[in-house]
Amino acid sequence: MHFYQVDSTLENYWRGIILFGRNVASYKFALAKALYELRDAQSEVITLDDLALPFARHICEHLQQAPKQNTSKQSQFLSACNAFNRGELDQAALQAATVRLGFGAVIEAFHNVNNGEIDKRFFLDERRSHKGIRLTDNFFRLTESEQFANLLPETEARWRLVEQAWALGVSRNMIAVEYDAADQMLFSRQGLRRTTITSCRDSLNGYQKGKCFYCYRSISIVSGDDALAQVDHFLPWSLMPQGILRNLDGVWNLVLACRACNGSKSARIPSVPLLSRLHTRNEYFINSHLPLRETLLEQTGKSEKVRRQYLNDRWNTARQSLLHTWEPEAQGEATF
Repeated sequence: MHFYQVDSTLENYWRGIILFGRNVASYKFALAKALYELRDAQSEVITLDDLALPFARHICEHLQQAPKQNTSKQSQFLSACNAFNRGELDQAALQAATVRLGFGAVIEAFHNVNNGEIDKRFFLDERRSHKGIRLTDNFFRLTESEQFANLLPETEARWRLVEQAWALGVSRNMIAVEYDAADQMLFSRQGLRRTTITSCRDSLNGYQKGKCFYCYRSISIVSGDDALAQVDHFLPWSLMPQGILRNLDGVWNLVLACRACNGSKSARIPSVPLLSRLHTRNEYFINSHLPLRETLLEQTGKSEKVRRQYLNDRWNTARQSLLHTWEPEAQGEATF
């Protein structure tokens, strides 16, 4: 897959699982978050008994806010989690139910992306021999990487986006994911009701592989970090109040930038090579499916050719108004 083939770091293989794997249930997100917690485990073998409670806890927490956590009508495991939330099961019973019901497909399917297994495995399925999984060197190297701290909020943001799509009954139908600049959150509307989904910063970072969109400098989405990413409008937002362009708050036009690039770009138009980069990033959204795919299809076009032309037309309109283009010096290797 192009996403991790062009920059084949362990972080990007992991992101491929989170962003592009099939979304028929939320279990892969819960498993990922449980593994984050177990990174300091004394043994590379994690039994299902040890994995069960952190895995189930994340499911239970999400069920309290989003009752739909899969695409099937019934699930004995989710029923057990709901019973725990109602106080009808204690922790020991939840653990036993999770070991028995919670890991059926997710362990086997975790490394599958686009109908095939990725080249790097982060754990081995040893349920038959050791009643659990074996963490690989890839996983431990992942936890030591520069980008590891970003993976937890990225996973949570992706989970929130997917469950919101399920909550609205979205499959092939359009869902409009919108951006609120005041709080830098993504939200959706259903009639007159507005639902805040998740942080824009957390949602976009994985698709940019933890790099500034413009210069490829490493960025962070961890609050308080010196390298904290800033949400930027690729085509300047100032064109919207003037009536020159519309929908510049659309996800298609939002990128994450380092502080230096966000400050130096100002109201200038990014160069043609950067426009091509925006198209590449947006196609990652398309391949990621719910719900950003549906939003991009509705906003920018149903085919790749139409989407590219949509960006070109808006870039040309912006150029006629603002005249000057801008491109910073690269601060890292090209990753998308």
